Amino acid sequence: MKKLVFADSWKQIFADGGFKTFGRFFNSPTPQTIHKKTKRNVTTITIGQGSDRREFFVKRFYHLHYKDILWTWRNFGRLMSQAAIEWHNAYLLLGYGFGTYKPVCLGEKIKWGIEKKSFIVTEKLKSQSLSDFIAQNWSKLPRTEKEKIMTALAKFIRRIHDVGIDMPDLYIWHVFIKETEGQYDFDVIDLHRMSHNVNKKNRQIKNLGRLDHSMLDKYFDENIRKLFIESYVGNDWPGDIKKLTQKVKKYSAVRSIKRKQRQY
Repeated sequence: MKKLVFADSWKQIFADGGFKTFGRFFNSPTPQTIHKKTKRNVTTITIGQGSDRREFFVKRFYHLHYKDILWTWRNFGRLMSQAAIEWHNAYLLLGYGFGTYKPVCLGEKIKWGIEKKSFIVTEKLKSQSLSDFIAQNWSKLPRTEKEKIMTALAKFIRRIHDVGIDMPDLYIWHVFIKETEGQYDFDVIDLHRMSHNVNKKNRQIKNLGRLDHSMLDKYFDENIRKLFIESYVGNDWPGDIKKLTQKVKKYSAVRSIKRKQRQY
């Protein structure tokens, strides 16, 4: 069984652009592949011309692993496609007021209750990938501006954790940055492994450890990392900041042994 779900009035908009079926969305050739793995990829599609031209990201899931099924059942109490999880989590974040992409279309191919393929279409973010921003601008920024960005990022992540959200894919390249009148805010992407109602400190430490793993030494010195943790902790962290720092560093080191740092 194949199913398409559209947000708001997007069904007619995509139909006018020639996207009416699951196969058209899932198999349509694309001029650009943003990211590709063995079980998913992210590509772009465009509809319209001139001033009506719109660009979207399409995240396609395939070759579902049995551990994904177990994870879904454990976290949601029912079977859901990977795209449906991403759709749910995106709207959850938006509902809390956190920045992320807005889903506009969801597609699923289900057989015997099990996902075979799925995809989610999201509007293109107006913010910039933080990894790209750092690679292009970090060396030119004054120290005070770097500290301002890292403080804002730390507080953003702390707010996410404070509402019980676990972000196991929290890496620099999954964070997007935007500036408004000299103030920085962020969007987060890659949400299919995100969980809600999770208040375990060890999960939060792992999130921070993964982020630390993705922070390259050529951009982030020890003082910047220290400022990040201090800003995350604030004035109401229920524990010792030194122990938190040690645990984050330890998990980051373990992660770096298992996975080579991505350069940007």
